[in-house]
Amino acid sequence: MSWLDEVPWNGEGLIAAVAQDAATGRVLMVAWMNRDALAATVEKGEAVYWSRSRQRLWHKGEESGHVQKLKEVRLDCDADAVLLQVEQVAGIACHTGRESCFYRKLEGGKWVSTDPVLKDPKLMYKDKDQ
Repeated sequence: MSWLDEVPWNGEGLIAAVAQDAATGRVLMVAWMNRDALAATVEKGEAVYWSRSRQRLWHKGEESGHVQKLKEVRLDCDADAVLLQVEQVAGIACHTGRESCFYRKLEGGKWVSTDPVLKDPKLMYKDKDQ
């Protein structure tokens, strides 16, 4: 049995994947992986996800250049999520140009953006409205 066979993929063949900065511990993003994405991530040493909107493998940073270099992969106790500890190239994980996709904080019953935009998304992506 392969290590990939030990992952209990959901009904769509996916598992939740949490990307965490290996140096700081900050959660950068959450995405989905299928078997091919997880295998490619380990093989390449860079994060590859399954894009549900595009219905294809998505090598993180393929357009922006902000790849995630893999440091470690972990499976949680219930085996319903994988944790990728990564080095985030250029310190930008979010398509909005921020360090983390978790840049909004609940304060007084409202979502408040707390993290600055480090790079204008128009400079990272071709033909995309952000």
